[in-house]
Amino acid sequence: MLATSRSVWSLLLIGLVFHLVYIGTVFDCYFTSPVVHGMQHYSLDRAEAKRLVLIVGDGLRADLLLAKNGFPMVPDSPEDIAPHLRSIIETRGAFGISHTRVPTESRPGHVALIGGMYEDVSAVTKGWKTNPVDFDSVFNQSSATFSFGSPDILPMFARGATPGKVEMWCYDEDEEDFTKDATALDVWVLDQLRTLLHNATTDASLDARLRADQTVFFLHLLGLDTTGHSYRPHSKEYMANIQVVDEIVKQTEELFREFYKDEETAFVFTADHGMSKIGNHGDGDPDNTRTPLILWGKGVRGPLPDSTPSSHDEYSAPFGLTHLLRRDVEQADVAALMSALIGVDWPINSVGVLPDVDPTKPGYLLAKDGEKTQAEAALVNAKVILEHYRVKHFGKKADSIFYRPYSYFRYSKGTEELPGQSDVTSIEDLIRYGEYYQARLHAKAFIAETLEGLRYLQTYDRTLIQGIVIAAYLGWIAFGATSILLPQTSFGTPRSLPFHVAATSVVAAFWALFAKQRSPWTFYIYILFPCYFWNQALVRAGRPLLEYIKRDSPGSVVGPLSQGVLVVAALQSMVAGYTHRSIWSAWFAAIGLLWPLFSWPSAVRSKHWRLLLGWSACCLSTAVFPLLSVHQQENLIGITAGAIAMYLIGVAGIRILKFPNAQETWLFKTVSFLLLNGLGWSVILVNFIVRDLREKKGVSPVFRIIGWVLFLSTALLPFILRVGRSNPHARLLGFFLGFGVCFIWLAIGFEGLFYVSYSLTLCLWVEIESVLREHDVIRSASTGKNEPAEMHDANMYRPKADDLRIAVFFLFFVQVAFFGTGNSFYLEPVYRLVPIFNPFLMAALLMFKIVSPYIILAVTFSILNARLDLPPFSLFLVALTLTDIMTITFFLNVTDTGSWLEIGQTISFFCISSLLLVWSAGICAVGEVLMAGQPRGSHVSREKVE
Repeated sequence: MLATSRSVWSLLLIGLVFHLVYIGTVFDCYFTSPVVHGMQHYSLDRAEAKRLVLIVGDGLRADLLLAKNGFPMVPDSPEDIAPHLRSIIETRGAFGISHTRVPTESRPGHVALIGGMYEDVSAVTKGWKTNPVDFDSVFNQSSATFSFGSPDILPMFARGATPGKVEMWCYDEDEEDFTKDATALDVWVLDQLRTLLHNATTDASLDARLRADQTVFFLHLLGLDTTGHSYRPHSKEYMANIQVVDEIVKQTEELFREFYKDEETAFVFTADHGMSKIGNHGDGDPDNTRTPLILWGKGVRGPLPDSTPSSHDEYSAPFGLTHLLRRDVEQADVAALMSALIGVDWPINSVGVLPDVDPTKPGYLLAKDGEKTQAEAALVNAKVILEHYRVKHFGKKADSIFYRPYSYFRYSKGTEELPGQSDVTSIEDLIRYGEYYQARLHAKAFIAETLEGLRYLQTYDRTLIQGIVIAAYLGWIAFGATSILLPQTSFGTPRSLPFHVAATSVVAAFWALFAKQRSPWTFYIYILFPCYFWNQALVRAGRPLLEYIKRDSPGSVVGPLSQGVLVVAALQSMVAGYTHRSIWSAWFAAIGLLWPLFSWPSAVRSKHWRLLLGWSACCLSTAVFPLLSVHQQENLIGITAGAIAMYLIGVAGIRILKFPNAQETWLFKTVSFLLLNGLGWSVILVNFIVRDLREKKGVSPVFRIIGWVLFLSTALLPFILRVGRSNPHARLLGFFLGFGVCFIWLAIGFEGLFYVSYSLTLCLWVEIESVLREHDVIRSASTGKNEPAEMHDANMYRPKADDLRIAVFFLFFVQVAFFGTGNSFYLEPVYRLVPIFNPFLMAALLMFKIVSPYIILAVTFSILNARLDLPPFSLFLVALTLTDIMTITFFLNVTDTGSWLEIGQTISFFCISSLLLVWSAGICAVGEVLMAGQPRGSHVSREKVE
């Protein structure tokens, strides 16, 4: 039992810290930093082109650029959206798909393109404007780079480069306005390039720099990303922006032809990431990971006929280019390709593979010396990646006690001092004897093995971390169970000393191992949790646990076992709900219909039939929302309907809820009228703003200011004026109306109706659990099994069988609050309040929308605790213990192989599962604070029994 409120808080704090810290294990286990230092540079002896122009269409999808009739939903749309780029593919260039990796965000995408490396997945949390690593890039290796575009991308390459190496021209951040025509940003980039070349005609120093070999020009075109977020990719605005980009590419070529009057420029056109149907990116959605790649100019081969078997698939069939070869690459390969074209050193952390390494497929280069140059490039590529492996190999060897090299280098020829040297020598010999095809073939196989070896070293500690993580989560389950179930008298016996000694010894041994291996500081923290949890669980358990079970559960253990099986099955169904949203609907159907039919006592069903009907109706109505498509258009009817439903509930609450004195009644009605007034004006303003945005008039500053005032005042008012201190439902109504405003300002469709239905279901859940507990108390009294009076003290509460079910229900409502509609991450509604690009403020508004249902859950859960007379957080601790069955499943499902959709989903699901419980704990704490002083229900139950 939970003997004191202090022990509850201690257990809760330990659990929260543990779950928060262990979110980082997935990155330490599967994704370590790709950066190493002290590496040697390699490059080709000669360049194919004097200069390079890199054009990145930020957020450009390959299919929408290349497909014939790609915008059938737009009236009178042309057959070819980008005729100039298409003519390049058909007459003088090479093309393919560049496959990106998660996170499909602008910064990691540009790092892969220009630095040739894939960031640690967790690096996306570091923001847009800071360097994720000690940077090296193609820009830094060039003689000079002239870059034009967004202030969110360009500065990180300038900061990481040699001083003065990278020059940049950025527009102001305020220009990134989602309510304006974003093509102006792209036109600005072209204008700045034109001005630079014009200035060089009168500036001899600038002219000399521009004409130097190994010069790079970078045009970052952000307009497509901004337009896609605002209007979604399948819109006429996105189509028009592609046409603008196509024209910019055409004019850029003309500018270089006029200025240089030669054919020594190589052009690369690609994108950092794509965009999903709803205008978002970041995850592993295939529409986010497939970007176009088009190369032409000096050193680049022209179009080739398609191969046998065909290089095309169902995805590229609509392009109308199946007669031409499609040569796909990984995104980091582009950096190697650019390095080879202008003859600069490969970036030191590059893991890209030059497409021309593979002799069985055409590459992209049109080398001056033909296949000889391709073979030499393959050799350079092999040396770059081998150098990467060697540095990590020697570092791991020096730090590890029982180090085992990667199997290929363990058994291949070569020296211990220089692993892989024999392969390099073999490739060099093949080139020397003119066996270029064989040299490339050998280099291809060697690079593949070296990359596998590099991955092996980057995940060298995976098995160790996996074992620690699983031991920790199982230990938490054991620790939580013994802390909640066992009586206080079983804590801390004289036999506990061996357990303390054993736990301390294990920690000391692991810390010594980590010190030797120079492991990350997080490893030292990870090992503390399983040792502490198992130590405490074993100290509390043993003989006292057996006696406790024997005393409280004489006879068969079939009942507890069957209940445990049902709980595990329920939790695993929640795991499946992360990928199959219909499972949440099935849950509502089960608890709304089957649970009352098969679990409620018949006396409760007959006496409280109105409550039963209301419960079933609310569950079935809430079950509709997970079945709705997550791909929705802005729907003012749905937004207005949600607002009307909230308004009607508020009016009904004012009429129904009663208070013991006039002053409290007056305060409640005053606050309620203010909240209803805020809701009413909000829905009116949102209708005006949405219509203005659809007509591309932008958001009126007056409307935006009034909107912020309404949004903040309505949301904060229930916290400032704490109405209904004697009536918990009055407080709940205040928070419901106050947070309902965000489902007017930030909703895209029917989220407001979901919020109403979800909140009503929670309120009825409280009533049902109270009725069932009251019935149980009365039945126990009638059979002479009354609990001692002291057991009605919340601080001496002993868990009941129903508490396990209530905890599972709570976990279900936690998950549904997040996954109920699937529409929480649309950006269009955010533009009503924040039209200028501000990622952190926009993210804060989206988070506020996610928080709102949790506030209602927290308040209702606090009311439930009070009605059942339970210690605060007691049921949440049961839920926190149970949820690690889900967390272990998600952790074991994490992968870093397969499609990037699968990789992104497995990581996201583990992090979401962990964060939801940590988040819910904080919300429940807020709920206890917000509902402090509410009447508790134990005395009511005792009076009815007596």
